[in-house]
Amino acid sequence: MAGAIIENMSTRKLVIVGVTLLLFQALAFMVGGLIAPSPTTPRTYLATKCVDTGKNQQETKWFMPWGPDQCDRLQSFDDAMAKRIEANDIVFAVHIPSSKNEMSPWFQFMLVILQFDIAFKMNNQIEEGAVVNIDVSLAYRDDTVSKWTKMASSFEQRRLNCSFPTAKTVENEGRQYDCDLLPFMELGSVAHKYYLLNIRLPVNERKKINVGLGEIKDIHLVSIHQNGGFTKVWFAMKTFLTASILIIMIWYWRRISLLTRAPVLLEKVIFALGISMTFINIPVEWFSIGFDWTWMLLFGDIRQGIFYSMLLSFWIIFCGEHLMDQMERNRFSVYWKQVGPIVFGSFCLFIFDMCERGVQLTNPFYSIWASDVGTELAMAFIIVAGICACLYFLFLCFMVYQVFRNISGKRTSLPAMSKARRLHYEGLIFRFKFLMLVTLACAAMTVIFFIISQVNEGHWRWGEHTVQVNSAFFTGIYGMWNLYVFAIMFLYAPSHKRYGDEQSSGQCIAGDAGANSGEDIQLTTTITHVDGPTEIYKMTGKEAQE
Repeated sequence: MAGAIIENMSTRKLVIVGVTLLLFQALAFMVGGLIAPSPTTPRTYLATKCVDTGKNQQETKWFMPWGPDQCDRLQSFDDAMAKRIEANDIVFAVHIPSSKNEMSPWFQFMLVILQFDIAFKMNNQIEEGAVVNIDVSLAYRDDTVSKWTKMASSFEQRRLNCSFPTAKTVENEGRQYDCDLLPFMELGSVAHKYYLLNIRLPVNERKKINVGLGEIKDIHLVSIHQNGGFTKVWFAMKTFLTASILIIMIWYWRRISLLTRAPVLLEKVIFALGISMTFINIPVEWFSIGFDWTWMLLFGDIRQGIFYSMLLSFWIIFCGEHLMDQMERNRFSVYWKQVGPIVFGSFCLFIFDMCERGVQLTNPFYSIWASDVGTELAMAFIIVAGICACLYFLFLCFMVYQVFRNISGKRTSLPAMSKARRLHYEGLIFRFKFLMLVTLACAAMTVIFFIISQVNEGHWRWGEHTVQVNSAFFTGIYGMWNLYVFAIMFLYAPSHKRYGDEQSSGQCIAGDAGANSGEDIQLTTTITHVDGPTEIYKMTGKEAQE
């Protein structure tokens, strides 16, 4: 075997490949920063107070905040008290979106957050650990004249976490509490044009339901959905990258299958990485434009989890195969101590995701953050995941350091070689080290992306151009992973320069007879009793055989 492309390709051609990949990486960031809009858009709604005058009707009545069929509205609760309207007869109505607008399947998902405006009263204060009980119903329709169709209903509880900024005195009555935002609803698809929420706050003093909540003045809802323009850019990227990775993956495995030896573990793992990248790339989201697939968010999380598990495992095996001697390498069972925790952690995150988004498939109002136990569990998962990610990155840096030290130890034998052979191995070592540093850079960018994605959306303004931070990082990091997987499969594919009888040659210099430049002259030393994809791979495992 003549080795991999990373070894046999001339420096000039390798630089051209590297620059091309770098330009595509810059293009991925520019697409998100200069072309795509912000990933998400928030819209704020003030609930309209409607009066329910026919509670005993058999048919479900929907209350519209505006339009020809609008409900009997109340300006404030003072009007309700003057008209002797009970709290159980008041319905908070919210139409999504606002008038003269409509929702679109390109929005992909819709997250709704709830906030109460609560005034302070000396004789009606918020009790410690107050819980608000919410009777909520959701309906939809696709035009402005048809009847509303019920989509979901639920009786939910949300714990109030409010603070009063000043002293609780008579002089400060009427001032509002500072209350935290509450998770309210999440839809995995936006298949309809119009949505209607009817919210009730039933009061039962005997059962202590909705008692001790203070004086509720208004209810605000904030809906967050994916931007349609960002969705189109995202779908276009996925479609293009799917074809690119699929072609290079088929080409890579075809070259592996042409070898006379069986594929080694490293080559199998590289192919598996390509499969996982293709799996996350396949733009099945196109079908969500025409079908009401509410499970797309959960399916996307599963695909992403599989890819990250494969990527983290690949880095461990990639480094490990250049550390172990020939007796231990090429066996997947050797890495169970490192890969096992990755698989277990991914499984735990899957269970955590199923506990929320899995339940939301039948009840969009469910939230694991609604209860104290759920909040503590969710926070624990997030903190532990962050700590494990940092520990993994440190461990990866340590493994790369060990690989570098192992290769440096092998370099002591280089001075005894001929000049051509020594220069050949020094070039291979430099190329391999550069690839390992690129791997660390990709891992570091992932950590940075995770941190930035947790903060509020913002943008940097450069002159007349607005660069969306989150859009650029979404498309940039996604492009980076695809380019990294593409580069690994391309560079570690077997070289086409020698096959057949020349695979058993001890040392040969191969050149392109038609080339005028000496850059195409390749030198490859094959260690016949140590088989593997590259010379560096063979060199690091040679010691055990000797």
